[in-house]
Amino acid sequence: MVTGSAQAAHWGFLGFFVGLGGYHLLTLVLTAVLSGRLSGFDAAEPPALGPLLLLAFLPNVLLGLGPAVLSWWRGRGPRRDFGVLPNWRDIRVGLASGGFSLLAAWALGVVLFQVHGGSTRESTPLDSLSALADEQTVWLAAAALFLLLGAPLTEELLVRGALWGALEHYRIPRSVVLALTSLIFAFLHEESWRTLSLFAQGIAIGWARMVTGRIGASIVAHAANNLVPALDVYLSGG
Repeated sequence: MVTGSAQAAHWGFLGFFVGLGGYHLLTLVLTAVLSGRLSGFDAAEPPALGPLLLLAFLPNVLLGLGPAVLSWWRGRGPRRDFGVLPNWRDIRVGLASGGFSLLAAWALGVVLFQVHGGSTRESTPLDSLSALADEQTVWLAAAALFLLLGAPLTEELLVRGALWGALEHYRIPRSVVLALTSLIFAFLHEESWRTLSLFAQGIAIGWARMVTGRIGASIVAHAANNLVPALDVYLSGG
């Protein structure tokens, strides 16, 4: 079990807020740039939509970059501080947790659909870009690959790496750390219509982190959880 999280606590909160702040700052910049790019769309001279699709994911990279940079600078590196590279136990626990996460998402999705009649889903910029990128399978494949591997890495470094380690250092009970990080994980996605589902998924993914003491396990769980949306992104443009 990795014990570096307590060592990393003096910079864990800083890494979390640097990553989160960079994410929101770049999101504002890209929103301004992309809105100007897509306004006045000329069907005769369409923009290169594949790169725009990947730009939608760029802010997510900064979520993990803040904790990673602080770990290299002030700590012992992400591998030792967080256990970022999965071992065989991480893979086993992570796949089990990812399966529970998918099951929870499905069950809550059925309940919410029955309650709201499927009318609560909000569109996101990614939905628009995915539709515009129809038939650009190479770009859609790259976007799906980022959902499957990139997003789990960056989000786990932020939430269950830097933030979890910082909270754990101050002797907050692990069950409370699990609940807090799962709640923040849900709100980070800014999709109010599925906050409850994301919270339940966060609990399942965080359980892998809690059991193993490593984010390698939660990365595997997160990747397993993202398999369905990654396939959906890819197949939606086919």
